[in-house]
Amino acid sequence: QVQLVESGGGLVEPGGSLRLSCTASEFSLVNSAIAWFRQAPGKAREGLSCVGSTDNHAYYSDSVKGRFTISRDNAKNTFYLQINNLEPEDTAVYYCAVRPWYCYSSKLDSASATGYDTWGQGTQVTVSS
Repeated sequence: QVQLVESGGGLVEPGGSLRLSCTASEFSLVNSAIAWFRQAPGKAREGLSCVGSTDNHAYYSDSVKGRFTISRDNAKNTFYLQINNLEPEDTAVYYCAVRPWYCYSSKLDSASATGYDTWGQGTQVTVSS
């Protein structure tokens, strides 16, 4: 069964860090664009970052640029989101997603979520003291 399995969420204090993981099953990430989204209660799903299959350039939303880093390990068929200097406003369910080859859009707005065809189950990140 084609799926993405996420891990790494949790409760962290403001200023802390987390690394989210997303592992693919039954397909290879080599030919996939990888992306991360999040959704806070009562808000639309927000695009955070994306990088294409052969692209060394990663896109980031303005709200996370400089604090979040997307990366991939094709040998492990896994990609990651390193989150630093967490803020209470980062509290949300975080989702990984993939699509063939290229990022759907560099805009990373909520509408861009429709361009991704395989999603992880989501992992909760809560930032609180």
